[in-house]
Parts: sequence; C-alpha cells; structure tokens
Amino acid sequence: MPTLKQHITPHLWFDKEAKEAAQFYCSLFPASQITNITTLHDTPTGDCDVVSFRLAEHPFMAISAGPMFKFNPSISFMVNFDPSRNKDARKSLDAMWEKLSHGGTALMPLDKYPFSEHYGWVQDKYGLSWQLILSNPNGEERPFIVPSLMFVGDMCGKAEEASDYYLSVFSAKGGSASGGKNAKRGIIARYPKGLEPDKEGTIMFTDFMIENQWFAAMDSAREHNFAFNEAISLMVPCDTQQEIDYYWSKLSAVPQAEQCGWCKDKYGLSWQITSAAMNDMMRNGTKEQIARVVQAFMPMKKFSIAELQKAYAG
Repeated sequence: MPTLKQHITPHLWFDKEAKEAAQFYCSLFPASQITNITTLHDTPTGDCDVVSFRLAEHPFMAISAGPMFKFNPSISFMVNFDPSRNKDARKSLDAMWEKLSHGGTALMPLDKYPFSEHYGWVQDKYGLSWQLILSNPNGEERPFIVPSLMFVGDMCGKAEEASDYYLSVFSAKGGSASGGKNAKRGIIARYPKGLEPDKEGTIMFTDFMIENQWFAAMDSAREHNFAFNEAISLMVPCDTQQEIDYYWSKLSAVPQAEQCGWCKDKYGLSWQITSAAMNDMMRNGTKEQIARVVQAFMPMKKFSIAELQKAYAG
C-alpha cells in the first residue's frame, strides 16, 4: 500500500470512546499508531480527548466530545484489498471483516457482487461504516483507505455536481498551497436504466482526488433515515489566513453551522478549516498555552491565526 501525503484528514466525533476506538482501529490495520493525545479542558461539553492516529499511514483524528452526533453510513471508509499488492488480500479482508463485525451490523453481507468478487459493508460496534472490497488488480491503483460519500434524500442526484464542485474548489490556484496540482477525476460509473428507484444517469460510483487525497462518491435513491452530519467532518489545515479565508468562503454555506472552525457546505457535508500553526500549538504547547488557545478559539467561527498566535504567546 503506497504512503500518501494527505492534506485532508477525516475527523471522527465520539461520545467518550475516542481513545478506545483509535486503539481498536490501530490494532486492525498494518502500519498504524496513535500519534498524539491532547485533552481540552473547560469546553462546552467538558473535558475532551483529542486523538490523532494513523491507519495504514492514513491520518485520522478523533474527539470525545459528548453524545451530540452519531455516525451513519452517509460517510464510510472503503478499504481496498488488492491481490496484486498483497497475495493474502482475501484472507486479510476476511480477518478484518470478522473483527469489524464483532458487535456491529452488516449493511451488505460479505459476498460476491457484480462489481467485486468479494465485498461487504459493515457498521462497527462504534457505528462507523467500512466497505471492504477485494479490488480488481487490473484496475488503476488506489490508496488502501478511501473516504466514501453517499448522497441520499434531498441530496440524491448531487454526487456528480458535488464532486465537480470540490474539484473546482481545491484545484483553484487561489486556494490550496499546492496550487491545485493534486486534483483530478478518476472513475465515473452511472446507473443504467432498470435499477429503480435509482435514476438512470445518476452516479453509481465515482472517485476523485483533491489535495492528493482520494475520495469516492455515489447517489442512492433508496429509503434512508440519515444524512451527512458533524459526526464525520473533513479537516483542511491551512498555512495562511488567506487560505482559511478562501476555503471558508467556498465551503461555508450554512451560517448557523459555523463554530470553532467548523462549517457546512451546500450539500450538507461538514468541514473544519483549521490552522496548521494552531495544530502545532495544541501538540507542543504547555498546559497553560493550550488552555489559552482553547479559550481563544471557542468563540470564533472562522479562525483568526493572528488571534490564536496572540493567545498562545500570552
């Protein structure tokens, strides 16, 4: 599995289980470890553990911040087991399925499907969703873990428009630090006629790369009692205030959702437009410095790097 430089980090919201869940996931994936744990004090939900960890070299972040949001299958994580890269791919897939299934729920049972010889979709004991797939060794190589977005309900039929929009945002020269070099469309497959309620021509599967990070997207017109929410958000660390201002202007479409660097786009997806400098402060600061930074960013909507630096310096 290739090591990728990732700019966008999935952020997972737990009630109390962030450390426990991170340890569990690290036990399942190769080349995985917890890289940092910071406790935030005196937040609106009390003390919060913030856990940074890597699964097969892919960065994640988790927080224990109370029972405000619950995971659902609108965002899942596709895990590609490629026989051309791992001769025991099927056995590895089965072993991970068994562990993720324990205490969880199979959304699509492990079986043969038209798109894969061996595939299953499972919601684990914490509610997080995973799609385990024995990928086609003749296809174009993809990362081991790919976040997957499912557009349902009022957003069904928007997968192509949304992925086009994200590509435009992250490829714009005024936005990313990379100057938009790492954004492109991958595969696109549409629903054919006869698969109602899914509408012919909508997206059965597509993937796209932004900031050197692959994502997948699909539409589903079936009955679902969920939608995107803040339980899973996408963190975009920015080096400059100009970058923060740019991404905030492009991705914040719901004013009432703006808080502490969080925003929600016009498709309902939650983002965190963060300061890379603040992330360093939270990792390396003293207890007093971290406390000052927390108290500074709590009232903020869009982050001000200057104000964060002022609070850190005291």
